Amino acid sequence: MHPPPGCPGDQAGNPSYILHTSAAPRAESWELGTGDMNKIFPQVEANGKAAARTNVLPGEEAAQACVTVTNRTGFLCRDRRSCISASGVCDGVRTCPHGEDEDEDLCRDVPKSLPQFLVAHCGDPASWIYSDQRCDGTNNCGDCSDELIPVTVCPPCGPGWWRCTSTVFKYCGCIPRSLCRDRVQHCSDWSDEYSCPGP
Repeated sequence: MHPPPGCPGDQAGNPSYILHTSAAPRAESWELGTGDMNKIFPQVEANGKAAARTNVLPGEEAAQACVTVTNRTGFLCRDRRSCISASGVCDGVRTCPHGEDEDEDLCRDVPKSLPQFLVAHCGDPASWIYSDQRCDGTNNCGDCSDELIPVTVCPPCGPGWWRCTSTVFKYCGCIPRSLCRDRVQHCSDWSDEYSCPGP
């Protein structure tokens, strides 16, 4: 999707131009200009072997992973230019140009019908989240298994975060620094109120 010709900032002919779009609140999407390379990854199982291709119609390719602008696992649309977040697949909103992110076969029996690269399992084997929700700082699984060892290995807290020895409520191992010294306990040891230097 490019701006109409003649609009200020029209970069449709520029091969290094990246256009950011947002068709749905939960699903960021992006397109690459003709001179750019998309990061595409083949599906692999946990043991490193190539994943079996499932739900592929004759003449079509299996779903492929890509890396979103937020450096998360994404779903590569059929146009091979648009990469949407994993959590934007089967969310009821057609984000890919041809709507393949809401394909009936893909969304029929979620999470079983989804490609493995879109799914992350929680500590409870019956629970799952989208792969882009792992290591995002939020307790999406309900037991912090999407944020903490031994189920998930996440990078250390970023510069805008404070590490707690343990936390309560919404966060697991890190809280946003904006919550430090706000007179509300977010860390079980109260370090967010007494030790954290704040935002």
